Amino acid sequence: MNYVHLLAISSMVAMIFFGILLLLKGDLKIALRTPKPDLLHSALLGFLNPFLYYFILLKAYSLLSAQLALSLNYIWPITLVLFSIPLLKQKIGIKSIACILLSFIGVIIIANKGSFTSIETPNSLGIILALGSSVIWALFWIFNTKDNRRDLHKLFLNFIFGTVYSVITLLIIGEFELPDFKSLSAAVYIGLVECGIAYIFWLRAMKLSSSTDKIGNLVFLSPFISLFLIHLFIGETIYLSTWVGLTIIVTGILLQKITSKNKKV
Repeated sequence: MNYVHLLAISSMVAMIFFGILLLLKGDLKIALRTPKPDLLHSALLGFLNPFLYYFILLKAYSLLSAQLALSLNYIWPITLVLFSIPLLKQKIGIKSIACILLSFIGVIIIANKGSFTSIETPNSLGIILALGSSVIWALFWIFNTKDNRRDLHKLFLNFIFGTVYSVITLLIIGEFELPDFKSLSAAVYIGLVECGIAYIFWLRAMKLSSSTDKIGNLVFLSPFISLFLIHLFIGETIYLSTWVGLTIIVTGILLQKITSKNKKV
């Protein structure tokens, strides 16, 4: 299935899902009556995510193995820290910089499949896109912190605009084809679970937890669980260098978090 088709269908499914939730809560009319300045902000956020983020990420997945695209995309917490310096005026120390460099060493190990003597990237464009998706993801969450509207309202409007951008892209490339049932089912699953339910669960977990750190650290389990699922369902052989590189990336991120926490204390 063409990745643009996948993006358009999954965005539309997520939009409908959030719309139904708002309807059940009695907030749909309120969300649709959002003031013009907030609509413009949603148009920007919707361009970043879901449109541009998944446009880049899904293309990367079409060019790379799943384990490689997954691991390289997971550099986003480090990207978030780097962008927070100029955009949120935050300062980082030498220890944080060392942690960031450690994570990038993990990226190099994964991209080169453990080789330090030569660059053996399977697809240079795919590598750039997978890393680039982390930039878009980080920018989205930085701009999102400046928006004080209700989360569900923002998500609904973001995916309305994301769907519009995706459909326009489909019309421009002029390659729309009705997908087969298997492909359509996959797109619906991504829209409902990846873009819909997962967001709601995460936001709900944030509200129920007494401390964001209690659930924040659980996020670092996801890439390792994903590697196991990739092997189980797709049948990819997971390279030792992938496990090692991903462990180094996550270690760098965790150390950076600990360093930042100690600095605040």
